Amino acid sequence: MRRVDEAVREVLSEGIAGGLKDPRIGFVTVTAVETSPDLSHARVYVSVLGDEHEREQTLAGLRSSHGVLQSQVGAQLRLKRTPTLEFVYDESIDRGMRMNELLDEHAPDGPEDPREPGE
Repeated sequence: MRRVDEAVREVLSEGIAGGLKDPRIGFVTVTAVETSPDLSHARVYVSVLGDEHEREQTLAGLRSSHGVLQSQVGAQLRLKRTPTLEFVYDESIDRGMRMNELLDEHAPDGPEDPREPGE
């Protein structure tokens, strides 16, 4: 299944970057794809550069373009079934950035010198 997920991710990445005319779609990265075992459904995780409004607009644009993208997947990959695409915002990047912020808040101001004073 991993090979199928990766192949679908590559086709979608190329399709989004090179061919969608929807002005709502901003800078998008397809971070992961999870297909169901019977290939009837694919959850497509995307990250979007921008604020909440741009994220919502981009997801709306992707959802309205799902038919075109699904056709590209079907044409480029020889699968027994072309999965229905569901676009989901990938929150893992936001969580990672928040973790870094928390670590920065609680980190010491400078590098600690392990030597004792007077050495």
